[in-house]
Amino acid sequence: MKLIKKIATGLLAAGMLLNGFGMTATDVSAEEVEGKIGFSISTLNNPFFVSIADGAEEKAKELGVDISIVDAGNDPAKQSTDIEDLISSGIKVLIVNPEDSASVGPSVQMAIDAGIKVISVDRIVEGADVDAYIGTDNVKAAESVGEYMLEKLSEEDEVAVLEGVPGASSAIDRKEGLMNALDGKVKVVSSQTANYDRTEGMTVTENILQANPNLKVIFASNDEMALGAIEAVNAFGKVPGEDILVTGFDATDDAKQAVKDGTMAVTVEQKPFDMGKLAVETAVKMLKGETVEKEIPTDVTLLDKETVEDSE
Repeated sequence: MKLIKKIATGLLAAGMLLNGFGMTATDVSAEEVEGKIGFSISTLNNPFFVSIADGAEEKAKELGVDISIVDAGNDPAKQSTDIEDLISSGIKVLIVNPEDSASVGPSVQMAIDAGIKVISVDRIVEGADVDAYIGTDNVKAAESVGEYMLEKLSEEDEVAVLEGVPGASSAIDRKEGLMNALDGKVKVVSSQTANYDRTEGMTVTENILQANPNLKVIFASNDEMALGAIEAVNAFGKVPGEDILVTGFDATDDAKQAVKDGTMAVTVEQKPFDMGKLAVETAVKMLKGETVEKEIPTDVTLLDKETVEDSE
């Protein structure tokens, strides 16, 4: 039976759909608008966030607006400084993808106090009331992965969790969603951060396997960690997809290929490129003085070996 799961949101039910993305938004014309957009992104050393940045750049070019994208390099202190520099440069709208949801709060509040509109993307900002949030309901999405896992597991089976960057709302929410679904029905023998990084995902998994050789499933909070886990499983002499199931999150190109190959069981498909486009489109609406939704949810799909072929 094909696995085709859409994790819908309340606003989707209300009819907010964006073409090719699971949501719609009012078209924004390419007429000239005044004001510069600044975009502080958590890292450009991860294909998911590179795709967000690429989408933002494409939409900015299409709409003829000036955008400055700054890479925080996975450093919360640098991100705060970057945002302060963007404020000083005279931006009118700030798009922020937080490295750490709490650490970024004070600098985002500085932008708000300066009269700058703020949009957070993929991760929430803690300690500041942004004008709009664009992103996935990570709790519901992770719950869908947990439900998939329960279909494959028995009560005695052992599960390990690779968590994302500590303090990132996506990491917190994805673990919460997974644990909601598992609800004590299987044994979670280890839950450790691997910072959304492939190399760390491999190293952490190697250590987990040494301590837990009977592991059955590894839930990774993003595809990069999942791909690292697959390498570790291979090196441990077990077959990923047969001896140990590995699940991912993001549906990067490498992950979708791994799903096709059978080494990754499932991944959660988001649309990071379209997420970046939507962020700029929303920013342009703000520059025009238009009203935007406070929360703009994005639809996601759980992909397995059968349904991944239908993915873009």
